[in-house]
Amino acid sequence: MAMTIDPTSLAFLLAENRNQPMHVAGLQLFDPPDGASPDFAREMFEAAIAVDEVAPLFRRRPFYSIGTLGQWVWTEDKQFDIEHHVRHNALPRPGRVRELLELVSRLHGTMLARERPLWEMHLVEGLADGRMAMYTKVHHALVDGISAMRLMESTLSSDPAKRNMQLPFAARPPSRSATSPESDRRLADVPISALRTALGLTAEAAGLPAVLIRTLAKGIRNETSAVSLHAPRTMFNVNITGSRRFAAQGWPLERIRGVSKASGTTMNDVVLAMCAGAVRTYLLELNALPDTSLVSMVPVGLSSRKASSMSGEGGNAVGAVMVKLGTDLADPAERLESVHRSMKDGKAALASMTPNQIVAMSALGMAPSLVIPMLRLNGIARPPFNLIISNVPGPRAVQYFNGARLTGTYPVSVPMQGMALNITCNSYADDMEFGLTGCRRSVPHLQRLLVHLDDELAALEKAAGVG
Repeated sequence: MAMTIDPTSLAFLLAENRNQPMHVAGLQLFDPPDGASPDFAREMFEAAIAVDEVAPLFRRRPFYSIGTLGQWVWTEDKQFDIEHHVRHNALPRPGRVRELLELVSRLHGTMLARERPLWEMHLVEGLADGRMAMYTKVHHALVDGISAMRLMESTLSSDPAKRNMQLPFAARPPSRSATSPESDRRLADVPISALRTALGLTAEAAGLPAVLIRTLAKGIRNETSAVSLHAPRTMFNVNITGSRRFAAQGWPLERIRGVSKASGTTMNDVVLAMCAGAVRTYLLELNALPDTSLVSMVPVGLSSRKASSMSGEGGNAVGAVMVKLGTDLADPAERLESVHRSMKDGKAALASMTPNQIVAMSALGMAPSLVIPMLRLNGIARPPFNLIISNVPGPRAVQYFNGARLTGTYPVSVPMQGMALNITCNSYADDMEFGLTGCRRSVPHLQRLLVHLDDELAALEKAAGVG
């Protein structure tokens, strides 16, 4: 039976083209359990394609015709082929992480076939250290990034002895952790869902004109708000190709926490400062650093009694803050202070708004990033911001799948036209895992950013007197 595609999901389908695939993804690395067969990956693949029943979400594909009056709808794939969606791969020798990231880069640049359900899972063997990898991509029309992460987490366990566990696509009783509450909306949902909400604001948002004036005034004065009017033109803010490059690495949360405590800043501030210093060094190497500070769009969750009263079940008000990264400052301590001040001011600005006003302001701030590519003004008009940096909380305890220990989990994000670089982080156990996704042509030598992130964390430790 056909089901109408909601406006947010439809927007992700319509926004997609060969140069801008709209799927979110994740890369997980597993240590096989003690005593596992050398064919552990093959056995896992065979078990995956032998599932008795696939969950309805993963049998759904988009469809339109005269019979649907030209409207896009979800329909069940009557010729569902599990072996199209679950695939077994092997890395070429020498089986380094480098070969794995190159494979993920190629897989991530390929669009999902619309005549089939919009997801793929790749089980990868051949790593020299004996680990197995799992790369999973799902179209943003099906789930957002947070939902995808929660769905994966729902299949894991902190019990290494647990067995008979099913992969995310297998049908099973619904779990609260497998869905994303409204308060957990991913940043990529903000521009479209916020715009949709903004069009139907209730009387609760009657104070919006005054908020709009204050927000625009702050933007004009180059102060932190939900709207940026001072982002410089950079090499990231261009038309992109469909080819992707992905780089990933993790750093101990203890090191980030140490800088946070010593400097009186938040851990998210330290993560943003790491990214700011790394991007600064990267652009300096390419002789492409603007004189003024780069601006990043950063999603912010704000605890709000008003949001709780509206939903009746608690939650967070989610908004976007345009953060000045201090890339024009040579001193790492000054960059961290700039980021901290910018985030603090941005949070304070959003805290003064109602939940609907936050959503509307986020839509206003994001609107240019949608309009500029549509009008083909990339590289001509000033960008609303230069890149996206997102930090998502993950599992606090070590996780297992049928005894295989999850040693790392890295988000693979969505670069957009005019935004060639996306940095997404998630915490896992004792580490902060960074996933850097960029246009292969527009962001050359992306992996260099990993070296710069490491150097910047060491510089921040030295500046804070720790480490």
